[in-house]
Amino acid sequence: MRISVVLSTYDRPRDLALVLAGYALQDDPDFEIVVADDGSGPETAAAIADTARSGPPIRHVWHPDRGFRKTESLDRATLHAKGDYLIFSDGDCIPRPDFVSTHRRLVRPGRFLSGGYVRLPAALTPDDVRAGWVWKGAELRRRGVAPRAAALRFLLPGPLPALLDRITPTRTSWNGMNASTWREAVLAVNGFDLELEYGGLDREFGQRLENLGCRGVQVRHRAVLLHLHHDRPYRDAAVTARQRALRDELKASGRTRALRGIDELPDVSTTPPREAT
Repeated sequence: MRISVVLSTYDRPRDLALVLAGYALQDDPDFEIVVADDGSGPETAAAIADTARSGPPIRHVWHPDRGFRKTESLDRATLHAKGDYLIFSDGDCIPRPDFVSTHRRLVRPGRFLSGGYVRLPAALTPDDVRAGWVWKGAELRRRGVAPRAAALRFLLPGPLPALLDRITPTRTSWNGMNASTWREAVLAVNGFDLELEYGGLDREFGQRLENLGCRGVQVRHRAVLLHLHHDRPYRDAAVTARQRALRDELKASGRTRALRGIDELPDVSTTPPREAT
């Protein structure tokens, strides 16, 4: 099974460098990374080029900055991905070394995997990621950068995390920072809807997968990510409410395909900008 990791990003090259350092340390090296870039500047291209010298194969899929077009960038990345199984995450979420292998091990026919993250309000360096202390809950708490409520998310692989995933009350839903499914399922629902903005776009996509018959499997205690916390000034309550109403319509109608998705991608330049030399 070929795996592609699709990472969404927009003008956070420092965070992306930390995330790519995490993927360079994976215990399963048999995957590619596809960066879904929503119009970043040349610094992001430079961060990708630095990692490409020593990490997994990377494809940089870029389009011009035309405002929030995350769904468009994800659809483009899906088309460029060579894997038949896709892991979706964000360019500010650092994967534990067993992240890819955990998704591979837990794959189910006709299902999607639903993970989560641990919020980390800390300034890290690639060396911190390579040193490995960021995956030790006690060490993070000693440094004052991880909440005690996240302790169960730092358990070593084994039967207990699997048990916690079975009994957690957290709803199994598509979470864009940590979710995976078959490429053919993404294509079957026409990808991510180009009309959607920030605020529930992941849930809308997940509802269409569920309408297709592709149900979720909870993996939040087994597939572990650290999320580099940041403010979201682009959050809009009206947009969130409108897109929640769209999910209600999806539940009622059973519709599976995006009204405007992969099949309706606009034709734009996809040559990433480069730093001046």
